Amino acid sequence: MSANIAYLYAGILLAAGFVFVIVVTVLANLLAPHKHTKEKLQTYESGETPIGSAWVQYPLGFYIFALLFVAFDVDIVFIISWAVIFKQLSIFGFVEMLFFIVVLALGLVYAWRKGVTRWI
Repeated sequence: MSANIAYLYAGILLAAGFVFVIVVTVLANLLAPHKHTKEKLQTYESGETPIGSAWVQYPLGFYIFALLFVAFDVDIVFIISWAVIFKQLSIFGFVEMLFFIVVLALGLVYAWRKGVTRWI
């Protein structure tokens, strides 16, 4: 019976969260000023007046390289936490992490062959 009450509380909390987000969004749209002035429409560059166009397109490789960095950076968190409890995991934990690292290595090899790691 207590598990059902826990689900009820979780459902109420989830519904309250949705209602709160919707109410705050509607209120912000109703109360916020919508007058577009020249200053509001101007491109903001850290308080400096932009020189030239602010719409510069960077090569797609920079974005993909950054995504690879973030992906491998987050994976390091998993590997470090695994290393902290390595003795408790036995051989199963070692095999799981080995599989994880192999998948990461295959992803890196794929990105390397596609030329993502080249800057120019």
